[in-house]
Amino acid sequence: MAIEVVWFKRDLRTSDHSPLFEASSSNLPVLCLFLVEPQRLAQPDCDPIHIEWELDCAYELRKKLEATGANLDIMHKDALEAMEEIHAKHTISRIRSHEETGTSWSFDRDKRVSEWCVDNKVEWIEYPNNGVIRGMKGRDKWKTSRDRRMGLDLLAPPKRIAGVQSKHANATMQSIGMSRRQIIHRPIPGQDAAMDVLRSFLSSRGESYRWSMSSPSLAVDNCSRLAPYFSTGCISVRRVVQTTSSKMRRLKEARSRGEDVGGWLQSLSSFQSRLAWHCHFMQKLEMEPTLDTRAQNPLIDRGMNREMDEERFRAWSEGTTGWPFFDACMRSLIATGWINFRMRAMMMSAASYNLWLPWRETGLHLARQFLDYEPGIHWSQVGMQSGTTGINTVRAYSVIKQGRDHDPKGTFIRNWVSEMGSVPDKYIHEPWKMPQEIQNEVDCVIGKHYPSPIVDEASARKEGVRRTYAARSGEETREASKKVYQKHGSRRRPAVRRRGRGARDSRQAKLF
Repeated sequence: MAIEVVWFKRDLRTSDHSPLFEASSSNLPVLCLFLVEPQRLAQPDCDPIHIEWELDCAYELRKKLEATGANLDIMHKDALEAMEEIHAKHTISRIRSHEETGTSWSFDRDKRVSEWCVDNKVEWIEYPNNGVIRGMKGRDKWKTSRDRRMGLDLLAPPKRIAGVQSKHANATMQSIGMSRRQIIHRPIPGQDAAMDVLRSFLSSRGESYRWSMSSPSLAVDNCSRLAPYFSTGCISVRRVVQTTSSKMRRLKEARSRGEDVGGWLQSLSSFQSRLAWHCHFMQKLEMEPTLDTRAQNPLIDRGMNREMDEERFRAWSEGTTGWPFFDACMRSLIATGWINFRMRAMMMSAASYNLWLPWRETGLHLARQFLDYEPGIHWSQVGMQSGTTGINTVRAYSVIKQGRDHDPKGTFIRNWVSEMGSVPDKYIHEPWKMPQEIQNEVDCVIGKHYPSPIVDEASARKEGVRRTYAARSGEETREASKKVYQKHGSRRRPAVRRRGRGARDSRQAKLF
C-alpha cells in the first residue's frame, strides 16, 4: 500500500506544522521520519551536544505522535538510503517536509533527494518555514512577505493520524557511536517544555528583558531562553510572534485603563524586533548557503590575511586569555552551552580584532559550543563581528569595558574563574595591575595562578580595527560591498539622528 512520509527535520513539533497537518488529512497512511544523517555528523560544526538535544526532542515528539496513532522512525541513515528502504517496503506516494535552511551539505542533500523523487515518481511537497522566503534574489520585499507569514493562522496539532507502525530500532547516542558531552543547566527537551518557557517569559521573566539582555548574569533569567527550541523547531517563530503580540495588546488595553504595566511594553517590543532579526539572519543563509566557508566579501577577507596562531587560539577557545571577563564568558559557554547574544558578539570580536584569528576556525569553535546553534544566525554574526561583510560598522568590543559595564563587581567573573575568587573589586577586571604583595595575599599571582594577558587588549584591538579598515579600502572592494548590501542588507529605515559628536552612519542595524 502506498504511503505518505512526513520528514521531520528541524521542526520537531506537532503544533503549527503544515506537513503533518496536511498529511493527517490525506487518505493514505503516514510514516513520520527523523534522520540522524552520517554526513551531518561528519561536519566540522557538529557536536555531541547538538545531536543529543535533537534526539531528546525527537523522542518527546515521538510520544506526541504515538498519542495520535502515529509513530516516529528515528533512523541513523543517509536520506537517500532511508527513502529507498522505505520506498521498497511501502511505496512512497508523497513526501511532505518543511523547507530547511542550512549550510551547503543540507542544500546539496536536498538536491539529491529531489532528483531521487523525480526518478521514482514521488511527489515532494516542501512547506515554508518560519520567516524565510525561498527564491528571493534581494531584500526589497522580504520584510513584507515575512510579516504577512507571521500573521497567518496557527495550525492545531492533528488529533488522529493513520500512522504506519514500525518495528525499526530507533537511533540513540549509543547506537550511532557518539559519546555524550555533559553540560550543566541543560533545558528540558520538547514542545511542551518550549511552551512552558514561553509562558514563563511572558508572564514573569520578560519584564526586564530590555535592560537585562546584555548582562551574562541577568540574561540567564530575563532572556526568553527559547533559542534551543527554535534550533530544533519545537516551537514555531510564528507562534511566539503571535503569542507575544497578544500579550502586548492586553498590556496596551491595561495601560489605557490607567493601570501600571511597568517595563513590559518596552521589553516585548525589543523582543519582537529580535524575532524579526532571527528571520532576517536566517534569510541570509537561505540566499547564500556558503556563509560558513566563504566570506560575504572575499576581497576584504583576503586583504585581512588573518592566519592561525595556535597559542592565541588555544587561550581564546579555553578561556585562558588573561582577560577575566572574557575568560568567564568562554568558560560559562563551554559549561552550559549558552551565553547571551552580546557576549557572543564580544567573543567573536576579540578573536577577530584583538587576536587577529581566522573567522572560520573561531566560528566553528563557537558553533560546537552553542546548544542552540542555528547556522543562519551564527554565520551571519560571524561575518558581521569579524568585519568581512563590508556593510556593517566595525564593532570591536572592549573586553574590559564590557566587563565593567555588565559585571561591575566581578560576580560573574568569580563564579566562572575560580582563580579570581579573592581578587579585590578594584582589580577584578585588570588583575595584572595588582601590586605584587596583593597578588601574593589573595593567592592569585599573575603568570602563575592566572595567565598574563595574551596581548595588550586595548592596543591589539585598535591595531585590528586599523587593519580592518585598510582591508575595506579600494574601489573594487567597495563595489563588492555594495553587492553584499543589495543581497543581504536590512531595508529597515534608519532612525533620523542629529549630527554631532559620536554620531555615525551604519546601513545595517545591529541586533543587540
